Amino acid sequence: MDGHANGSNGSCSKPCGPLEDYYIPDYILKPDSEHTIVDQAPCCPVVVFINSRSGGQLGSSLIKTYRELLNEAQVFDLSEEAPDKVLHRLYSNFERLKSNGDTIAFQIQSSLRLIVAGGDGTASWLLGVVSDLKLSQPPPVATVPLGTGNNLPFSFGWGKKNPATDQEAVKSFLGQVKKAREMNIDSWHIIMRMRVPQEGPCDPIAPLDLPHSLHAFHRVSGSDSLNLEGYHTFRGGFWNYFSMGMDAQVSYEFHSERKRNPEKFKNQLTNQSTYAKLGLKQGWFAASLTHPSSRNIAQLAKVRIMKRPGGQWEELKIPRSIRSIVCLNLPSFSGGLNPWGTPGTRKVQDRDLTAPFVDDGLIEVVGFRDAWHGLVLLAPNGHGTRLAQANRIRFEFHKAAAEHTFMRIDGEPWKQPLPKDDDTVVVEISHLRQVTMLACDPCKSKSIDDPSSPMCRAHDDDEHNSLEDEDEWEDGRKKFGAAETFKFPDEVDIAHLS
Repeated sequence: MDGHANGSNGSCSKPCGPLEDYYIPDYILKPDSEHTIVDQAPCCPVVVFINSRSGGQLGSSLIKTYRELLNEAQVFDLSEEAPDKVLHRLYSNFERLKSNGDTIAFQIQSSLRLIVAGGDGTASWLLGVVSDLKLSQPPPVATVPLGTGNNLPFSFGWGKKNPATDQEAVKSFLGQVKKAREMNIDSWHIIMRMRVPQEGPCDPIAPLDLPHSLHAFHRVSGSDSLNLEGYHTFRGGFWNYFSMGMDAQVSYEFHSERKRNPEKFKNQLTNQSTYAKLGLKQGWFAASLTHPSSRNIAQLAKVRIMKRPGGQWEELKIPRSIRSIVCLNLPSFSGGLNPWGTPGTRKVQDRDLTAPFVDDGLIEVVGFRDAWHGLVLLAPNGHGTRLAQANRIRFEFHKAAAEHTFMRIDGEPWKQPLPKDDDTVVVEISHLRQVTMLACDPCKSKSIDDPSSPMCRAHDDDEHNSLEDEDEWEDGRKKFGAAETFKFPDEVDIAHLS
């Protein structure tokens, strides 16, 4: 919400009363409430979801302010009520009212916009629920940055600093939501198949305690066609990234520490400082000395990709020194860095690489060698090791020297056990569908249909920062001194409920 102080304040019938442009009447929100006569529908009706546990005390403060300005019934605390229940109830009521000829309900449903305030995991949760609804006209989503990294809000122009919570700041944000443009983004389906180990919890986050945002991973039922005899299969989705290796390990340690000492994580600056210290403590700035090569990606997994829908699977060669791999959908990672960058003309011609569009059905696969390599992103045109762009990617883990690795999706990490015998752990990512975001300027994300979007750089300056070969990396290390959802829809389609 940073930079919104000069935005529109919307229209307000009373200085501190409900904002008419955004206000939704009770009978729309509460199926059992008395029907009231409404002269006209609001031009920008919103339903607001806030994680009161995000941003220290900011989440609770935001709930209070939004409820002062809007109908209390259109502002929801996610710690008290899950968004899937809210939206199922709301859209079922829409269908009932429309079947009775209620034109106001039709207009509100057609122009409805959602606001979600929380971290990236919270935003992904809501996106997953909206995706599950399979509506013919799903409501677009605006994101308020209340987390640590805030990659989703930053990608669409909403900033990455935690917002002010006073009434003027909230009115300003609502004005920005009213003026924001809609933008489609790809969503990605992820399947994980494995034998569940017998060991019990040994850490604050247990070995199989998958991201607390359980919308992201759901156990597949026994009757599901994806099941394999003798294995447990999980599936879910993400919108920003899936990562594995050193960055996920640092994130895991951060979340574990926050679980042990929640009182120490009350504001964004403290969280970011702790995150950086954990990166140093984990030894990723001297990875070649502190971390054995058995934990490098090439030693842990065999990687295959399918470049285009319906194409052939092909093996992806991972350089032996890569210790972290990121499958990226949006141009923001680790608090606003862009690991892919924009390839120069030579890369486009030689390797068929393009700029990172958010709606092209392709995911960017980037590798990092250690924390120093990550600092390359701070240089002009800097980027990680561009490995591939793909419509599908598959990781196969067989018995190796390492007992586990670390993974995360959209900021939510977990500790993943690896096979001990002849078992195989499989993680497969594939393009699923699209959801609609709300974007305002400056928007980092680019659409493939936007004529202003760059297909490639007109020059090859980025080649000097690519460091994509082993020899180049040794020179680069010296140069930089010694350089960071949903459940699958069930058979019920509530869009057609009456």
